[in-house]
Amino acid sequence: MRTMSNSDRVPTGPTELLPVFDDPPAIARTAEDPAPMARLADRRLAAWRTFLMAHALVSRRLDDELRLKHGISLAEYDALVQLAHAPGRRLRMNQLADRVILSRSGVTRLVDRLVADGFATRSSCPSDARGAEAVLTEAGLDKLREATGTHLRGVERYFLAALTPDDLAALERALGVVIERAAAGTAFAGCSASMPGGDGGPTFEA
Repeated sequence: MRTMSNSDRVPTGPTELLPVFDDPPAIARTAEDPAPMARLADRRLAAWRTFLMAHALVSRRLDDELRLKHGISLAEYDALVQLAHAPGRRLRMNQLADRVILSRSGVTRLVDRLVADGFATRSSCPSDARGAEAVLTEAGLDKLREATGTHLRGVERYFLAALTPDDLAALERALGVVIERAAAGTAFAGCSASMPGGDGGPTFEA
């Protein structure tokens, strides 16, 4: 089984996603904002920090369970899902990068790992010989089916079971607004197809 490197791991906690300043005055020296301390003290940032912590902790839990039980990372699982739902179970590398939110170099390394494990192959794009595509293999589909139960149980345990139906509906609405604003002018703008099953396309049996 391939050994997972630390560089493959998701962030371990919010401290990896937030700036850390041992010396508060250093904030003023590193920012152009004339009142950076006041901005960091904004009570609204509590929601941002809570979001980062929840995302980091839940992602780490899901990642650890997939690695332990199935030998794949959360990022690799996500890539397999995206390929499984794509027409012909294949995606251009730039399309896959957009859907799993990785840089082109990052998705190249991710696909390298999937290819090494036999879960995907590379193929030239039928409509553009200069473009490479990632193609899901039968072994990759089997691995996805095998890992999906573990992943969904984790989502239920760490996320869904912690919230009421009203909480979930409110969270979906609020984060939908955030996504719409952040996605403006990007490949995600108005593109529900980037979400698994969002285009009503092919699905797989778990």
